[in-house]
Amino acid sequence: MIALHGTGGSKNNMAALCRKLATNGFIAVTIDGRYHGERKSGKGQRDYDDAIVRAWHGSGEHPFYYDTVWDVMRLVDYLDTRDDVDPARIGLTGISKGGIETYFTAVMDQRIAVAVPFIGVQSFEWALKNNNWQGRIATIQGGFNTIARDAGVTKPDSAFVQKFYDRVVPGIYTEFDGPKMLPLIAPRPLLVINSDHDPNCPLPGVEECVAAAQKAYAAADAPNHFAVIIQKNTGHQVRPDSERAAIDWFVKWLKP
Repeated sequence: MIALHGTGGSKNNMAALCRKLATNGFIAVTIDGRYHGERKSGKGQRDYDDAIVRAWHGSGEHPFYYDTVWDVMRLVDYLDTRDDVDPARIGLTGISKGGIETYFTAVMDQRIAVAVPFIGVQSFEWALKNNNWQGRIATIQGGFNTIARDAGVTKPDSAFVQKFYDRVVPGIYTEFDGPKMLPLIAPRPLLVINSDHDPNCPLPGVEECVAAAQKAYAAADAPNHFAVIIQKNTGHQVRPDSERAAIDWFVKWLKP
């Protein structure tokens, strides 16, 4: 089992979940995302923000999700070499930023047998079209503000956010958006856990992702391989009962 942390966090934030996974029979591992935890210079979130600014200016980096997805795939390469790991039974989960990286990685790497993204599934396209992108951008507000200032933009709107995405995380609201990505995980087991009052992942966009996934799993004759939990009266957080449901999902499909 691999567990990924959220923006501003580190692998240490996932230690409690990893211990719970271990008590359920799993080997559990977690890593620091790019520019997080031990992979930063000590400037706090500035490392992450600075990398995002460099990406805007053409550094070739993709610190906003994509680079960490690459790192997770390299982690799977390593796990494949271990005698105590069954390469056919590798699960992946993550929270917020880590949730987004979870479904990206599950699409890109078929070795991920089961996935549970927490509070990360969303439609970036829906958010842009409905001027509801502020919550997601707030997670990287420092870097975004620097970029807007460099571009001479005093009041960023959806059009500017779209330009930002095109440079920093290209494809995020088109071919790599949630409604396009989740269907590509089918028929592998996928549990989506989101909230009904999450400003980072607006519910109508989540519903578009869920509908697309349900259609794909039905077409793959595996409707029971997909499930969704929408946490009621909940913002951008994971409730204990949802965490328990995720562990149960992994136990069901991976049989540790």
